[in-house]
Amino acid sequence: MTAHLQRAMHNIKKEILSLGAMVEDRFKKSIEAVQTENLQLAQFIIDTDFEVDEREIEVEEECLKTLALYQPVATDLRLIVAVIKINNDLERIADYAVNIARRFRTSWENPNKFKYDYAAMAEQASKMLKKSLDALVSMDVDMAHDVRNMDKEVNAMRNEAYDAMKANIRDNPDMVAEIINMYLISRHIERIGDHTTNIAEEVIYLIEGEIIRHT
Repeated sequence: MTAHLQRAMHNIKKEILSLGAMVEDRFKKSIEAVQTENLQLAQFIIDTDFEVDEREIEVEEECLKTLALYQPVATDLRLIVAVIKINNDLERIADYAVNIARRFRTSWENPNKFKYDYAAMAEQASKMLKKSLDALVSMDVDMAHDVRNMDKEVNAMRNEAYDAMKANIRDNPDMVAEIINMYLISRHIERIGDHTTNIAEEVIYLIEGEIIRHT
């Protein structure tokens, strides 16, 4: 039974990290689509979202099957609980990547185009996502805490975007809808940072057995 459980746990780790790599790629591509005005790439993100959804279901089913068959305890049980939650956060991050692509597509169709440079904010959120997954691989609690601290910078950049776009609305009242649409991209990036922070907090729970949400 122990050998079967070990194989099942190894497979769960492999599946969640594979999903993480896929979601990382989708997020980066969504920002690339905005920055390079690549409508085809944005449409790819939208059209292939089902692939992430399918993988998320597969990971969840693998976790539930392992719980049912082997009744894991202690560290193994904590890992499965953490993976189920991380799995959901990764799926939500992919959803926000799709939302970014859709916002860009709406902007592309609008004759009144408004541009904003999301590069720094997206880069920070992308680093957070990579670091949270690296923390999971290496079981590094310090790295997970670093991710929580990095989220403050993403929030600050979201606020900067809000202030910049509010000023642009005053100067260009005929572009209100377009500017709000583009502001929502910064909001989606900020939410990706939040879900990435959730992943880091689950890693901390996995390592230390301490729930630190809302602290």
